[in-house]
Amino acid sequence: MAQIPERNPNMEGPLEADPDLYDGSDSSLGDEVSKYTASLTSSIERYPIENGRRYHAFKDGSYVMPNDESELDRLDLTHQLMKITLGDKLYVAPIDKPKSILDIGTGTGIWAIEMGDIFPDANIIGTDLAPTQPTWVPANVKFEIDDAEAPWTFRHKFDYIHIRYLAAAIVDWPKLMRQTFNATEPGGWAEFQDFDLKYYSEDGSLKEEHKVQQWITTLLKAAEDFGRDPSPGAKLEGYMRDAGFEDVHHEKYRMPIGPWPKDKHLKTIGAWNLVQLEDGLEGFTLRLFTTFLGWKLEEVQVLLANVRKDIRDPKIHSQFDFHVCWGRKPK
Repeated sequence: MAQIPERNPNMEGPLEADPDLYDGSDSSLGDEVSKYTASLTSSIERYPIENGRRYHAFKDGSYVMPNDESELDRLDLTHQLMKITLGDKLYVAPIDKPKSILDIGTGTGIWAIEMGDIFPDANIIGTDLAPTQPTWVPANVKFEIDDAEAPWTFRHKFDYIHIRYLAAAIVDWPKLMRQTFNATEPGGWAEFQDFDLKYYSEDGSLKEEHKVQQWITTLLKAAEDFGRDPSPGAKLEGYMRDAGFEDVHHEKYRMPIGPWPKDKHLKTIGAWNLVQLEDGLEGFTLRLFTTFLGWKLEEVQVLLANVRKDIRDPKIHSQFDFHVCWGRKPK
């Protein structure tokens, strides 16, 4: 797995594009990273179907993303993308032999399962809106159906709470932080990893007339109007401090879209990011654009075809930011 080098280019200066990058229309781009992806077996339930995609049955409509096999595969791929970005790390908080771990919004459960292998003496609970996790897991890992925004009813507190990738899924972030603080054992740690999904370029190559910029601007506005913040990453530090956490640390990582950076590590991140974005375009867009904004399915498909062209164009150096924030509950 790729490691962050001693000189971390993600934290330094403007990103430099690779002048030798092959043509962005090359269909082999996806093949370059697809060999790393794998899906986990998940339970099959009766879920709502919209525009050919499957959605959560529990509190239907509260979450805009699908939960079908295509989306579960993308979530596992995004898990690997985040690990690569962090230097093959599942977490960055300074935890030491935790006995109890909580993973909110566990998705496919892949993070909780890997943590179960790393910390075999820890009891790990993963919660999500749907039972899309595998049944064969480490003995110290279990999954529960739950809504992160409902009152938490855990019978004990946790040494470490992990909450990742809830962009466009949460109505009340300060409330989520308070519940996290209350459920953390005194002296324990909480860690949030999330995005600021505003696309930008440092060299001006991403322009307003590009379809990808028009798409992401419309998407983010729709998510905000739907009451879910699509860009919580930069706000995590403030939320954690306001909730009462101490020793709060915050790091920002740039995630290029496509393998256009010259730096090898950032090129790898960009390639993985491009694949997860292409795999997720329909899932990100369909429910918000058709149900909430009233677009026709055909209109969405035409737009997304043009978005795909833009994100594969190596002359458009678009990127967004990934934020990691962790803090300790006072003893």
